[in-house]
Amino acid sequence: MTSIIFMGTPQFAATILAGLLQDSNYQIAAVVTQPDKYVGRKKILTASPVKQLALAHQLPLYQPAKLPKSPELKQLIALKADLIVTAAYGQFLPTSLLKSVKIAAVNVHGSLLPKYRGGAPIQYAILQGESKTGITLINMTKKMDAGSMLGQVELPIQSTDDAGSLFEKLSLLGRDLLLEKLPAIIAGKLVAVPQDEQQVSFAPIITSEQERLQLTATAQQLDQKVRALRPEPGAYFADFGGKRTKLWAIEPLSEQTELPAGYVVDLTKHTLKLSAAQGTVYQVKELQPAGKARQKISDYLNGQGKQITVNQRLIKE
Repeated sequence: MTSIIFMGTPQFAATILAGLLQDSNYQIAAVVTQPDKYVGRKKILTASPVKQLALAHQLPLYQPAKLPKSPELKQLIALKADLIVTAAYGQFLPTSLLKSVKIAAVNVHGSLLPKYRGGAPIQYAILQGESKTGITLINMTKKMDAGSMLGQVELPIQSTDDAGSLFEKLSLLGRDLLLEKLPAIIAGKLVAVPQDEQQVSFAPIITSEQERLQLTATAQQLDQKVRALRPEPGAYFADFGGKRTKLWAIEPLSEQTELPAGYVVDLTKHTLKLSAAQGTVYQVKELQPAGKARQKISDYLNGQGKQITVNQRLIKE
C-alpha cells in the first residue's frame, strides 16, 4: 500500500480525502488540518470537515497552528510517507517536509492554473466573470501553486453557480482526477507540464473590504460578487435603506435606466428593481438587513420596505 500524508481543511478537501479512504491501494499515514475555529454569532468551537472525517476513521491527526518549526513537522517528516496530498490546507509546507516523501507531494488546486494561484481561486473565477474553471493537479514547490502540472480538467460556470455550488462540483472533479492520476504518478510514468508564467494571475484570500458592494459596479458585476461570496461571508451595501444590508441573491436584467446607481427603478408587492452603474438594472431576490434574518424580497417589502417608492434613492455610499 502507498502511504499518504493528507493535508486539507474545508469540505472541498474532505471530499478528496473520502475518495482516498475508499481506495484500498492507499493508506492514510496522517491527516493534517487547521486548528478548530470559533464559528457563527455564538462563537462555537468547530472542527474542520477534514478533522471530522479523520476522527470518524480514527486516523492520526495533526493540527499545528503554524507548521514550520513545530513539533508536528518533525513527526510528519519521520513518517517517511510515499506521498503528500494537499487540498485547500491553508498553510505553506516547509521544504523539509516536501523533500521527506519518497515519491511526490501533489496539490489539488481549484482553478485552471496558471490562472488564479492562491487561497480563493473559486471565488475569483466567479468575481472575474469567467465562463469556466476547473481542477489542476500539480507538483508542490516552495513557490505558491507554481509547480508543474500533472493533470487538468475543466468545468463550465453556470450563471446560477455560486462559490458553494462550485466548491461541491470541483471537489468531486478533484477527487476523480487525483484517483485517476495517482497510479501513473506512483509508477513514475506521468510527464509533468510546466506552467506558462506569462499567463499567471492570483486569487488571494478575500478581505473584509472586498465584501462591500460598490455603486460603481454594474448589475452583472454586483451579481458576480454576490455569487462569489455566497454562502459565506456574503456581500453587502453599507447603506441600503439606512442599514448595512447583505444581498444574497440578485438577477441582472436586460433593461436599461437613466437613473443613477442606487435608485428604485420599479416596485411591486413582490418585486424590487434597482439601478446600477452604466444604466444597468437588477432585481433583488433575497437580502438580509443588519440585525434581521435572511429573507425573500416579498417579505422585506411587506415589512421594512413598506416606505420604499419608485425613483427613490435607496442605496448610498
